[in-house]
Amino acid sequence: MNGKAPLVVVGDALLDRDVTGRAERLAPDAPVPVVDDCGERTRPGGAALAAYLAARDGRDVTLVAGVGDDPASHALRRLLEPWLTLVPLPLTGPLSEKTRVLAQDRPVVRLDRGAGRTREATDAAREAVRSAPAVLVSDYGRGTADALRDVLAARPPLVWDPHPRGGPPVPGTRLVTPAEKEAHGLAPQDGTARRDLHAAAHSAAALVRHWRAAAVAVTLGARGALLSYGEHPLLVPAPAVHPGDSCGAGDRFAATAAGLLADGFLVAEAVEGAVAAASGFVAQGGAAAVPSADAEPAPPPGDDDPHALAARIRAAHGTVVAAGGCFDLLHAGHVGLLQAARRLGDCLVVCVNSDESVRRRKGGGRPVNPLADRVRVLRALACVDAVAVFDEDTPERLLADLRPDVWVKGGDYAAADLPEAALLQEWGGQAVLLPYLDGRSSTALMERAAEGAR
Repeated sequence: MNGKAPLVVVGDALLDRDVTGRAERLAPDAPVPVVDDCGERTRPGGAALAAYLAARDGRDVTLVAGVGDDPASHALRRLLEPWLTLVPLPLTGPLSEKTRVLAQDRPVVRLDRGAGRTREATDAAREAVRSAPAVLVSDYGRGTADALRDVLAARPPLVWDPHPRGGPPVPGTRLVTPAEKEAHGLAPQDGTARRDLHAAAHSAAALVRHWRAAAVAVTLGARGALLSYGEHPLLVPAPAVHPGDSCGAGDRFAATAAGLLADGFLVAEAVEGAVAAASGFVAQGGAAAVPSADAEPAPPPGDDDPHALAARIRAAHGTVVAAGGCFDLLHAGHVGLLQAARRLGDCLVVCVNSDESVRRRKGGGRPVNPLADRVRVLRALACVDAVAVFDEDTPERLLADLRPDVWVKGGDYAAADLPEAALLQEWGGQAVLLPYLDGRSSTALMERAAEGAR
């Protein structure tokens, strides 16, 4: 047992396919790109993706979804079979398929086929929902949630991920998770066409009342999510902004939030965890980087494992940036340095000296702040993805394990003071200096504080 609560996912399953290649020329007969050297990969989509991600998190997952006897349905069954229990519902037609054609990892076109809808509920599906310890509804507007609405109304789900083509969540749902555009389209209108934070807060509050839900979390993409109980909203910012493929991030958000609520977390805690998970999902490559069915489950992402973070970013062909220092009294110079460092790549790992290492370097009375406090403050910065600690005078041993692509130090160092530079060259990395803000230093802060005390 891993201590994670089981989860039943109710919703509309899809089969997603990515056809990826390179586009370096236009077709001779039309002004359209030619995508060469294509590879093809299928994965679960819709509610099946949410269920699959939850199962790969280590949960016991049951998926209640429409699945037929067509080739797409058979392919989806093969992808899901090793990971979760499927309770199939009859379809009126073939399973819906979405095919994305990507060039240089950017979508060029999407091809949809299959308009199958869930025809009716079954006794097995009703029993799965009635006996579920926790339910996530992933409604893609293809009839599954509607077929089971009476049972869901009697057993309100923890999370309902809505779709404009689907019905409203049942009253009593603990958390509804529309995207910003969906929330604006689904909320009772007041005539405004705004799409800013004020509009998102207004839509969320209106939907809490309209749906009679306990809470609504409007997902805002790179800005995070806005959580409303009908009054003053809570904005949960994303820990970092990633420019990658956001396809599937909503399913990652809903699956994480439902799982955390099932584990006993508060709604605000679940939303915070879901924002972090969705942000990490995009950083890893989005839906295109979802592990195949035969891949071993990876340890969940988290601030506590900078080595796993670096490995994930490298696997997605991203750039790993590391920066180092004592960061005893965090000041504007430190923050500016770390923000600039984060912009150099796809993640930032801060390598921080242990208390003993600081004492050897700075002398008695340092550090002013113990290691646990320094790490907590660094992790609170949106530009910092992970923190690693080293005990030596220099971080060379830690860097040899992390193998970052870029190593950053403050501009008050000279090239001769960077023994790490030669080490970085061993794996093709680069050491760089970034300027500090003039006049900012921990020593200067301590001296001014001492003068003030006198």
